[in-house]
Amino acid sequence: MARIWRALMLWVGLCAVAAPAAAGGFGVRHERIPGWDGTGLGAVVMVPEGQGAGPFPLVVMPASWGLPSLEYVGRGSLLAARGYVVVSYTSRGFWDSGGEIDIAGAATVEDVSAVIDWALAHTPADPARIGASGISYGAGTSLLAAARDPRIRAVAALSGWADLEASLYANRTFSVQGGQLLVIAGALTGRPGPELAAATQRILAGRYDEAVQGLLPGIPQRSPASEVAAINASRPAILLGNAFNDSLFPPGQTIDFFRALAGPKQLLLVHGDHATTELPGALGLPNAVYDAVGRWFDRHLRGEAVETGAAVRLRSQAGDWAEFADWEAVEAGEVAYHLSRPAGLWPTGALRPAPASAWTHRIRTGVPALAHSGVVMVSGFLQGLQLPPGAWIPGVSRSAAAVWEGPVEWRARRVAGMPRLRLTATPEQAQTTLYAYLYSVDALGNGELIAHKPYSLRDAVPGRAQQIELRLEATHWALRPGRRLVLVVDTVDPRYAGVSPLAGGISLSGPATLWVPLL
Repeated sequence: MARIWRALMLWVGLCAVAAPAAAGGFGVRHERIPGWDGTGLGAVVMVPEGQGAGPFPLVVMPASWGLPSLEYVGRGSLLAARGYVVVSYTSRGFWDSGGEIDIAGAATVEDVSAVIDWALAHTPADPARIGASGISYGAGTSLLAAARDPRIRAVAALSGWADLEASLYANRTFSVQGGQLLVIAGALTGRPGPELAAATQRILAGRYDEAVQGLLPGIPQRSPASEVAAINASRPAILLGNAFNDSLFPPGQTIDFFRALAGPKQLLLVHGDHATTELPGALGLPNAVYDAVGRWFDRHLRGEAVETGAAVRLRSQAGDWAEFADWEAVEAGEVAYHLSRPAGLWPTGALRPAPASAWTHRIRTGVPALAHSGVVMVSGFLQGLQLPPGAWIPGVSRSAAAVWEGPVEWRARRVAGMPRLRLTATPEQAQTTLYAYLYSVDALGNGELIAHKPYSLRDAVPGRAQQIELRLEATHWALRPGRRLVLVVDTVDPRYAGVSPLAGGISLSGPATLWVPLL
């Protein structure tokens, strides 16, 4: 603990040196704050000094999964130097906080209110100007707390979740790499409670369906999407930030939550992976996402007339921003492509502007076909550096995947929004997982992954056709002139625990349509 405190003081000192010249002083101390049930929570408390008597706006910052209270000290120092009381604390069950990890259960959420109570009693914090903010686990916890504590007037939730089921079990497909990462991190840095301990044992043993079924009953009360009515009743100002390529909490479920919010709101989506885009900002380094967070709190907690930008802001892989009044405006330019039957010696279909006649095409299941979504935390991070997962489209196995090519785009275009796919599938077995990938492809066939999504057919009737409606994940992707869109559908992806049997089969048929939001 002494070593941690020395490291903390060194980092705070460096942040104070880097703070703007106009910023004021602040004091910092380590506290043991009682949680809602008296459980001690390790916290770093930063209070303005020499900036007047207050009261000052308060920002409570629950730490991410697997990280201690030091996570936000850099950003907290910058806030404290500008007149905020900041309490950055380790979430229940991790590191220097007591209790067990309850996966954003009631105790973890109530701890936010307990920390607010403590701050109001022990610091010059203003009860009328309270904010909550965090990354990942801290983001979801902050949103859940805002639903239950109307004192919270502003939230900045970064790389968080709105719907846990849609995040980790999208279309009934378990994200095995993401799940393994979470349970291993929890076991190494904290004390798992009964639910997490059981899930950890099952996931590491490869019993993924058992793990999911054990967790599903508790998912709704741990999902901010289930609390929209309560949040809308108190109308806190909510800023949501996510990465397009987030390996754990992909942006689609965040977008749905954002659209349901009735109060002041903003959505920021950038390229990168889970927490990789904003973590430097948490450490106090220059960061576009945390700059937006600062403006958000200045406007909604300090009451300053600062410009926060449009309600929806999307950054492309090239680094430029596009702004929209709402999500509907993002997808106003949706273009329909109709899928034709894959044909030829190396069967390939077309993405056509005009409807195609009915067709059927069979692929084998359980066989890798070269297309894939990459590796959790690695591929998304590289995509933020303009190095997305790639595939050489001519090399994609036509026996294990179906491929459709669009026309060459001779002018610069942008894919902005969530592409949608509708097609009919006839499985030959009860369980099959399909993966849809949308690529930007050059003249040599080199594909850059724009977006993807899994879809599992479970307990299907072999031989019975069923229509599939699939939303790929959101993106803002700049298409350079001379490239074309390519859609690939296959049945194997190492990121997910798919259920496709080896050497089975599934027939895909049309009419089928791919809708792509284009600017």
